[in-house]
Amino acid sequence: MFSKIAVLATALLALPLTISPAAAEGASQAVSLPLATAVDSLASGVESRDGYKRTSFKHWVDADRDSCSTRAEVLIAESRTEPTVEAGCKVTSGEWFSYYDGVTLTAPGGLDIDHMVPLAEAWDSGASAWPAKHREEYANDLDAERSLVAVTARTNRSKADQDPADWLPPLADARCTYAADWVATKLRWELTVDDREREALNGIAEGCGMQTVEYEPAS
Repeated sequence: MFSKIAVLATALLALPLTISPAAAEGASQAVSLPLATAVDSLASGVESRDGYKRTSFKHWVDADRDSCSTRAEVLIAESRTEPTVEAGCKVTSGEWFSYYDGVTLTAPGGLDIDHMVPLAEAWDSGASAWPAKHREEYANDLDAERSLVAVTARTNRSKADQDPADWLPPLADARCTYAADWVATKLRWELTVDDREREALNGIAEGCGMQTVEYEPAS
């Protein structure tokens, strides 16, 4: 019996190890960095809002044609309880935690879906040079957990198009997570930062201990 097992083991070791291209690509793309290192990894750039229109980013589409818009997909994914979804993928109830301000809501009408890096900020930081399809992919990015986040409408509208030099979540305990999510989104989409933004992010990182940034480059 032992000799048969030994022969089988030897034969298996002799076989070539094969990994699917998709698996190999996924394994190699995932990146995890300390927050301070991730901030240092961001490319610098001069911001310009020339030519920006919100309609330059087609958003809240039904990319996978399942009748659910991007907004509905986020609401369904982030509900802490089984959401109620009516005909036409209309989300009518659930339970959502808005981490910007620590508020829990059960009615989706009080929620906005925030682009972690706002569309105008993305435009300023490099998206102005993208083709329209790439901007659409950015505006509906469901492949990264923190690119889009359900938060109270009032905090989202308070944030507007501002970067961390001018706006941070009102809940102080959320700021390290917010900075990590912001940096992850910029790295994922190869967006730049200006000097004030980098200074603000470095200041936050100093107080964030072991906070990490995890992202995969956008395809």
